[in-house]
Amino acid sequence: MNLVQRVQDILLRPKATWPQIEREPASVGSLYTEYLVVLAAISSICSFIGLSIVGVGMMGVQIRMPFVSGLVNMVVGFVLTLGAVYVLALIADALAPSFQGRRDPLAALKLVAYASTAGLLGGVFGILPALAPLGLLAALYSAYLLYLGLPVMMKCPPEKSLAYTAVLIVCGIVLGVVVGTVASLLMPGPRMGIAGAPAPGGNVTLNLPGGEVKIDTAKLEEAARRMEEAGRRAQQAQAAASDPAAAASAAGQAMGDVLAALGGGAAGSAIAPATLKGLLPATLGGLPQVSVETQGGQVAGFAGSAARARYEQGEQRIELSITDLGGVAGIAAAAFAAATVERETADRVERSYRQGARGIKEEAAKDGSHAEMTVLLANGVAVEARGERTDLAGLKRALEGLGLDRIEALKRPEKS
Repeated sequence: MNLVQRVQDILLRPKATWPQIEREPASVGSLYTEYLVVLAAISSICSFIGLSIVGVGMMGVQIRMPFVSGLVNMVVGFVLTLGAVYVLALIADALAPSFQGRRDPLAALKLVAYASTAGLLGGVFGILPALAPLGLLAALYSAYLLYLGLPVMMKCPPEKSLAYTAVLIVCGIVLGVVVGTVASLLMPGPRMGIAGAPAPGGNVTLNLPGGEVKIDTAKLEEAARRMEEAGRRAQQAQAAASDPAAAASAAGQAMGDVLAALGGGAAGSAIAPATLKGLLPATLGGLPQVSVETQGGQVAGFAGSAARARYEQGEQRIELSITDLGGVAGIAAAAFAAATVERETADRVERSYRQGARGIKEEAAKDGSHAEMTVLLANGVAVEARGERTDLAGLKRALEGLGLDRIEALKRPEKS
């Protein structure tokens, strides 16, 4: 399949393209590796560049998401978006009889995958946050693609397609909330709640025309683990290919292969938070450690971990974080490659560049009052330092003393 041609066809000639999609052979793995992964990666990388490189201008001040937080947000969003496509396909398949359609798990996945094209490509507007609202128009076009594809792929009567589409859109909104909430659970640093909902750890409530939908975020990780276990059991039992459980297992396996290929590591594994904590020195740049914390978790096959410490004496302060992005360093490295920056103003300098296998970002005030430095190591571990009353040269010396080669040599545990 020619990806560029397929994108053009589904966007410009959807009525003629859906019957072609319905006839052509496909598998869960091919739909992900040849199509969805590429589009989701483009969207995620553009969002990262917009939030962490370009920034959002507010009252003459450019606000950016911290670099490591942006990387983690990008990778987690990428993984969860791919998972959400599969979940929405399961829902579309389960609902088919309710709208006089025919159940077909693979057809449902093809439907959702190709209907998502406009929405995923709309993510390119995220490269300039001011244009991000245009992504909503792209999402609306995806809803139209879904409407056109339902009678072809799920064999529902055309008169039922509008109601079918409306239900799936509501389900997609709920999934979007779930993706945002789970992503925030794995974000390093202070946790932020999603707009219009409480912070993760409580219930998220959506007021929809049909009533309220509540999501218990505390149970999301447990639900993900159970889904993974069910998929493994189905695979071990060699269930029939038409069995939804076997299809779920195949999707999980394909996702694992994709993540491993992107990052060169084992999907579903991360360096233990305690190991990362042990890398935090008692003093850094001559400053004593005053606080330390760790974080780790796994959702939808993506595992991550982090350790953070603060070093302080008088007005001088350095905040250091070591974050393992799991087995998906490839997409983070691609973001660095796409986001090379050289920027200088009267009072600040900023650089983002590659140094061998490492990605490096530096930002500093020329008066030495503030400096930030992030190093993405070849093994997918990101080291970030932010200093107050510290210049960039001092921050570099502090990171050199940390032993980056030793951190880069760390291996993740093998996935059981």
